[in-house]
Amino acid sequence: MMNQNNNREHKGLSIMKVSAALAAMLLVSGTSIGMYKMVENIGASSVEYSVSENIAEAGSNAAKSQSSTAVQATNMSWLELASAADALSIPEIVEKAMPSAVGIKSTFTYAAQTPAAGYRSFGYGEMFGNAQTAEQEATATGSGIVMSSDGYIVTNAHVIYDTESEYKMGKATAVSVVMGENHDEEYEAEIVGYDIQTDLAVLKIDAEGLTPAEFGNSDDLKVGELVVAIGNPLGFELYGTTTCGIVSAKNREVELEDKTMTLIQTDAAINSGNSGGMLLNSYGQVIGINSLKMGSSYGEASVEGLGFAIPINDAAEIIKSLINDGYVTGRPQLGITGTTITEEQAAFYHIPQGVYVYSAPENGESDLQQGDVITAIDGAEILTMEELNERKNLHKAGETVTLRISRNGESMDVQVTLQESRQQE
Repeated sequence: MMNQNNNREHKGLSIMKVSAALAAMLLVSGTSIGMYKMVENIGASSVEYSVSENIAEAGSNAAKSQSSTAVQATNMSWLELASAADALSIPEIVEKAMPSAVGIKSTFTYAAQTPAAGYRSFGYGEMFGNAQTAEQEATATGSGIVMSSDGYIVTNAHVIYDTESEYKMGKATAVSVVMGENHDEEYEAEIVGYDIQTDLAVLKIDAEGLTPAEFGNSDDLKVGELVVAIGNPLGFELYGTTTCGIVSAKNREVELEDKTMTLIQTDAAINSGNSGGMLLNSYGQVIGINSLKMGSSYGEASVEGLGFAIPINDAAEIIKSLINDGYVTGRPQLGITGTTITEEQAAFYHIPQGVYVYSAPENGESDLQQGDVITAIDGAEILTMEELNERKNLHKAGETVTLRISRNGESMDVQVTLQESRQQE
């Protein structure tokens, strides 16, 4: 895996047998790639004391008891301190969850230019001579979780759908699920549905008698609590790798391009190939789906131990909708493509800051036009696409919003009825 400064990494896919041109492939907006690639191609205990008539004696006894408690805590490992009183041991957690941990293998196709006769390179990527376009294949691996005994599997959307690589490969042309004690069982998988916004996907394999994971309550997590991650870092050669750590933070907002995800932060090691894998509490219950991590460098600071997982409570309704409808129902959309206008761009082009509309619906559902700049929604000023989406998502499909726009230097309000967003194919 290659790390990039100032970037976050999706901890997902492991790409094998792919041309050297894919070595710089990215899978998440504004992030370094989260796939592993081989190129050819994540309260103190209260002590009750009895009341003594001798206050000094009571104080002495309390001090002795507290001292004894402190010594006992000192002799405990951090694993014991981070675990609930009735928790399973880590081997017991792994034994319980491992049968529900699987591998995902996705095959993508893309068109790439290859040199023809007369090609010369001067070491900077220039091509002189005729180039040919040929269809290439890239194979990526990630992790997944068995949801039901009849073959439903949950993973990350970026494991099976590429939006940000150099080649924008889109949905995988073939997906399979690998499982078994020796990961020697492979099943062809159907993509039931996926949602790029929440980075979730559901697969279905033709199998019976599988061991589904037990799902816990991510709202009950406490910062400092023990968590265990299981997945396939760096591909299937390290299938079923187990790492552990603590919950570093809850409800951590992480911005990725035009979306903000609210995630569990953990210092459990999450590496390329872990995407879609399970994050477990000390009862062996899935409380998160591992999704991304900060790169080995962030700005001028070197970082490590910053992994993130999607809380299972947040994922539950998305997963249910993907199974029942193939997409997330009721989600509103403006029906535009656009981009944030920075302060520098606004000054250079003499336009206001806001969201520039690249394309707008042509079916009469909106008064927006290509070239409009959206500066406010329902009276609330917005400067970025993230802010526009945040305000839009407060509404439901079918509701009407008022957008203030700048068109040819003139400010005006337009009404837009929000449509139901369906996942792109």
